Amino acid sequence: MDCPQQSPARPGPRTGTTKAAAPNGEPRAWQRMLSGRRLNLLDPSPMDIEIEDIAHGLARVARWNGQTRGDHAFSVAQHCLLVEHIALHLKPGLPPRWRLAALLHDAPEYVVGDLISPFKAALGLDYKQFENRLLSAIHQRFGLPAELPETIRGLIKKADRQAAYWEAVSLAGFTLEEAARYFGPVPRGQDPRLEPQAPPEAARAFRARCAALMPEA
Repeated sequence: MDCPQQSPARPGPRTGTTKAAAPNGEPRAWQRMLSGRRLNLLDPSPMDIEIEDIAHGLARVARWNGQTRGDHAFSVAQHCLLVEHIALHLKPGLPPRWRLAALLHDAPEYVVGDLISPFKAALGLDYKQFENRLLSAIHQRFGLPAELPETIRGLIKKADRQAAYWEAVSLAGFTLEEAARYFGPVPRGQDPRLEPQAPPEAARAFRARCAALMPEA
């Protein structure tokens, strides 16, 4: 069973408005996707979420605000693949559905972008609630619980921090001391080779991993 195929685009948004010049004067609340979907960011519907859109968007969002080595940005799509890989390393035998959850942990960034942690902290809790609402809709779209079990959330968070450590020292110019200060000690038993990929390549890898994990999601 592959990832859900794209459904025919609906003629308009489920909720939301048009651009700021709309007669009612309200700002546009939806994002148009290349699949033809209109995803309402304030009230996201799982039916408006497609894996093609997620892969396409994440492959074009740069980690570290693009301040990384290489001819291409290290994308959020690649970061998600790394987190899923590390989660399996931390917990061998992790069921595919929870590995899929790790792969999708930053999926909201396909529409909201990758804000660096200091900026998220400055925005406060409201931004996190907004991001979590999108993530819950994504989980439901792919057969996962809207709220993950605490143990799985903790595992993904740990894998995320370890991925950030490797990205920091391998790509973002952090010293070992800086990386340890912000992301914890050197992860044991790992030494990932990180090579930034062109967006089409990163998108293909993300879609393929999703397809591999979906049968038991």
